Amino acid sequence: MRILVRATNWLGDAIMCLPALHALRSANPSAHIAILGHPWLADLYSSESFCDEVIVYPNDGWAAKLVLAKSLRGRFDKALLLQNAFESAAFAFLARIPERTGYNRDGRRLLLTHPIPVPVIGHERFYYLELLRLAGWIDDYDAESPIRLNGIERHPQAVIGISPGAAFGTAKRWYPDRFAEAAADVALARNSRVALFGSPAEADIVAIVEAGLKTRGVAVDNYAGRTKLREFIQLVANCELMLTNDSGAMHVAYAVGTPSVTIFGSTDHIGTGPVGPHARIVRQPVHCSPCKLRECPIDHRCMTSISPQRVALEALDLLK
Repeated sequence: MRILVRATNWLGDAIMCLPALHALRSANPSAHIAILGHPWLADLYSSESFCDEVIVYPNDGWAAKLVLAKSLRGRFDKALLLQNAFESAAFAFLARIPERTGYNRDGRRLLLTHPIPVPVIGHERFYYLELLRLAGWIDDYDAESPIRLNGIERHPQAVIGISPGAAFGTAKRWYPDRFAEAAADVALARNSRVALFGSPAEADIVAIVEAGLKTRGVAVDNYAGRTKLREFIQLVANCELMLTNDSGAMHVAYAVGTPSVTIFGSTDHIGTGPVGPHARIVRQPVHCSPCKLRECPIDHRCMTSISPQRVALEALDLLK
């Protein structure tokens, strides 16, 4: 059996797919499983036990995608589409993969041999496990099983990791000056350094945090925009604690077992929040949260009401 899995596009979603991918391997121990995904996520899968092959999905238009689809004809028996877009089903159809399984959404029903009705779920990690169960690929799953990157070893050091960005929009972001104050309180209490993470687009936000930490006499290493995904994941695994917004960095932290404190505001902490005993959430219940908007149309009260001292105390309590 040869199975092609179309992976999701974003880091957080990719982490929440891990239980489904491990379940897929358990149900098909001798199958050849290839992960098809964008280049920025290739490093996530390469060392995982469920993955035999990583195929990079082109970003540069349909001409390159059609060339790849044609090259895959005859190579796979089944396609599992974890990514929900019409395009993923069209690609599997063009690759002439005989069995194509995915959720019946985005107008792609006729392209799927096994269109699966979209279920009502709790946490998003069950969304991908339910696809396997409803399709008959697995009988059931353990709802309490952890989300883990098994190809990464954790070597904790006296380092507090900070990821103050969030790709979706400013509504998800706590304030960089408050990140700096909270991190300084934790780092000085723990005699730790601080490692700063972010994308190139978040360099300005990270620079504010860096300046605030240095003003308070905290040693800082700024990795924003300077690491590949695999390097970033290993650095997070080596931190004794991560402070984040609801972001890809949050998902990476719990997937490698690093204790984390996440500030939630506009997004759904029940549906997409961190899981496991070493992950804590700080949020202030307000009537308009979770709004799931990119930008706050009023006064951002879900974030302004969270103090640095509250986050620092939560982090120090977690590290006891």
